[in-house]
Amino acid sequence: MGWRVTLAVGCCLLILFYLRDHPALERPRQLGTDAAALIYSVAAAPGAAISGLAEFFRSHSTLRSENARLQQENLVLKGQTQKLAAVLAENGRYRALLNSAETIEREVMVAEIIALTAAPSRHELVIDKGARDNVMLGQPLLGADGLMGQVTKVGQYSSNALLITDATHAVPVQVLRSGVRGLAEGTGELDRLVVRHIAATTDIREGDTLVTSGLGGLFPAGYPVARVLEVISERGSAFSQVIAEPLAPLDRGRHVMLALELGPGASDKP
Repeated sequence: MGWRVTLAVGCCLLILFYLRDHPALERPRQLGTDAAALIYSVAAAPGAAISGLAEFFRSHSTLRSENARLQQENLVLKGQTQKLAAVLAENGRYRALLNSAETIEREVMVAEIIALTAAPSRHELVIDKGARDNVMLGQPLLGADGLMGQVTKVGQYSSNALLITDATHAVPVQVLRSGVRGLAEGTGELDRLVVRHIAATTDIREGDTLVTSGLGGLFPAGYPVARVLEVISERGSAFSQVIAEPLAPLDRGRHVMLALELGPGASDKP
């Protein structure tokens, strides 16, 4: 019995060997290949699903971590950009300050504002120059656009300066256009000065520029102080009141200039 089975199997294999490339068997071979692939796909599906799910959660976690990192970097970059913008703006103001120094007849020294006085009724600031830098009482404080004030207290390493808008401060001025003189007084407001007791017939009008007159020799002559905003004249009064706005931005910037004393034989330009 066994040899018959062996003979039958051998005959079948021989027939298959000779008929392996026969066109009639092409279709069965394709079906067999497709069936094997389907069985393999079904068998591998659970593993692939588990692997894909794990990869999804891993990718999601990675994306969240990457998103958090990018958000942090974005915040850092925004902060650096804002700081850079502030530095560029400050450098621009510093260059303007140095450029304006060329128009002053006196030599100047640049100082940095390090603090503001705590008293709300006083327009006073603290600078980083003192007696060791030859700072003196009454020394003019200048900005890139105009006069800012004068030194009122001198320490060894720092000084206090009173702004021109302080209610106790006054500076001799003249109208740049007409040469009319007056005394610009602080009002306690950072954007207002007042010139009192101006004759009603005086040639002064809105838009005029007020500059230092140089009287008394304290402030450099011809340095811009304020722009006239309004001339108030009451009916029947012999005098007018002039409201002006300081040209120097008193509430901005970190650097100022101190006008140094004139050398021997020198004088302010009238």
